[in-house]
Amino acid sequence: MVKTQIYLPIEDLRALHRLAKTRKRPVAELVREAIREQYLRPPTGGPVAIWDGPFAGSSSDHESAFDEP
Repeated sequence: MVKTQIYLPIEDLRALHRLAKTRKRPVAELVREAIREQYLRPPTGGPVAIWDGPFAGSSSDHESAFDEP
């Protein structure tokens, strides 16, 4: 690992220290975890469907909205 510095408002730093104490984890570990989750997470994949029209069916057959005609 490489050491780096960040500047935080004092209120944020105090809150981060309280959270670290509550979770019994180092502040640095919380920061690394937040960076990974927010900025380094791989993009999600898979099909995504967008439906913008009315659906005349019921909740039991909702997937039929995506069937080919």
